[in-house]
Amino acid sequence: MTAVSNIYPTASLQAIDAAHHIHPFTDTKELNEEGTRIITRADGVWLTDSDGNRIMDGMAGLWCVQVGHGRPEIADAVHKQMSELSYYNTFFKTTHPPVVALAEKLAQLAPPHMNHVFFCSSGSEANDTVFRMVRHYWAQMGKPEKQVIIGRWNGYHGSTVAGTSLGGMKAMHEQGNMPIPGVHHVDQPYWFGEGGDMSSDEFGIHVARKLVQAIDEIGEDKVAAFIAEPIQGAGGVIIPPETYWPEVKRILKERDILFVADEVICGFGRLGTWFGSEYFGLEPDLMPIAKGLSSGYLPIGGVLVSDRVCEGLIDKGGEFYHGYTYSGHPACAAAALANLEIMESENLIGYVADDIGPYLQQRWKALGDHPLVGEARMVGLMGAIELVPNKGDRSVKFAHEGSVGTMCRDLSFQNGLVMRAVRDSMIISPPLVLSHEEADLLVATTKKTLDATYNELKRTGLV
Repeated sequence: MTAVSNIYPTASLQAIDAAHHIHPFTDTKELNEEGTRIITRADGVWLTDSDGNRIMDGMAGLWCVQVGHGRPEIADAVHKQMSELSYYNTFFKTTHPPVVALAEKLAQLAPPHMNHVFFCSSGSEANDTVFRMVRHYWAQMGKPEKQVIIGRWNGYHGSTVAGTSLGGMKAMHEQGNMPIPGVHHVDQPYWFGEGGDMSSDEFGIHVARKLVQAIDEIGEDKVAAFIAEPIQGAGGVIIPPETYWPEVKRILKERDILFVADEVICGFGRLGTWFGSEYFGLEPDLMPIAKGLSSGYLPIGGVLVSDRVCEGLIDKGGEFYHGYTYSGHPACAAAALANLEIMESENLIGYVADDIGPYLQQRWKALGDHPLVGEARMVGLMGAIELVPNKGDRSVKFAHEGSVGTMCRDLSFQNGLVMRAVRDSMIISPPLVLSHEEADLLVATTKKTLDATYNELKRTGLV
């Protein structure tokens, strides 16, 4: 990392942070002893910390900064909107121009059968909304007994009560006695970690049919919906086998069960398509969205709703007793509109699909030859590396799951690259504006980090 300047008092800010700030998904006591990393500015794909170190943002913030940091077009749009109307709600039979324009724009970008959107402030809120919508829909369609929503183990749908329950993160479930009633989980399509001796295609069919088993156990007349990410993000960039989604689609259509495609991470260009559903040829009934919608510049989320579901919600549903103070916030809507305009004018979807995506994928997958790597995978600009103690044997894992991943993550930060550790997998999701030169540097820094991790494991006898 190159030191630029130290204009912020790092130690003082760390002390204040430790005294007053409880961080998300953090052992706060442990963090306070170590000291927080303080990011002070950002531009493009680069972050700068309070000691002047430049760090490549290999995670696009938190899967979200599609157009890169520091875009004046978005800042100007937000300033202009705040100068005209800084805030008003969308309750009380009221609307405003930016939310009207954003709703129209999203209907244009969404699959043809989705023409309505409900706004909120995050992906977690979007999935809370999904929970309510699904049950309300079936009640209006004369099937109020259809209440159960099936999710996947290791799926992630946010950290609210409903989001945590719909997701399949067992560590989250242990805090707060979740999932709440009416949620069931089935196996994930994680061939590398759970496929055993089956081929990828065999495993895809096998795990998809776990859904049939669950429906039969619960009772088809009680199952309302199946919720899943096109590619699991926080679960470790789990890319399903090619056989998985066609079989799931067949099952859901045959059983008349709603499909919720959680597009919070996969949406807005991440896979080289506007939505992950488009990439995999899915036809969801509901699509929660957030993150890339505004590139993280301001918090905004929503649920894209199919015409089928709108029949129950709008034509028959009466008043929907659900909403948020900041649903369709005018400044957030303005940020989203400016972000989408950048994505279109710079053809970032095409850039990911035809240029930087294939360019980085080729180099990233070559890291699979490293002695510490069991598999390197990537779709669009969303990738993972599996760290293994015994290359060539997927059944062997490190003794203390997560310890090697954490070591590798910390070394990556020291080397000037943000990578995220999930178990003993390293994952990346860089801004869509990544250049070829930056992609080369990302891969070179990852290789340097893998080498350092491998050498430390050899030194301690763990490989």
